[in-house]
Amino acid sequence: QVQLVESGGGLVQAGGSLRLSCAASGRTFSSSAMGWFRQAPGKERDVVAAISWSGGNTYYADSVKGRFTISRDNAKNTMYLQMNSLRPEDTAVYYCAAAKYYRGTYYTSPGEYAYWGQGTQVTVSS
Repeated sequence: QVQLVESGGGLVQAGGSLRLSCAASGRTFSSSAMGWFRQAPGKERDVVAAISWSGGNTYYADSVKGRFTISRDNAKNTMYLQMNSLRPEDTAVYYCAAAKYYRGTYYTSPGEYAYWGQGTQVTVSS
């Protein structure tokens, strides 16, 4: 079992930055691939970035490449998403998730994830 709690969302102007954190409890965090997803009103939940259990492999959606950075600190049971050069189209609820598989690589489909946080709102004003 993994419990996930996101923090760090908020309101920011276009061009600004935010850092999201995902604090995990439970003994399986360090052996789980993790991901950040986002969902805007009326849209599907899409992957933003994903990271392997060791942190050695990462994935970014094309829309955030070069602007967002995913990282994790297994000693602190925490994952991060540094978001720079934010745009109004980045506005969404952001969710962190833990994958189903032991020591997996990164995954991009919501169906590959077993545990989800409650989400944190990110709003980017123009």
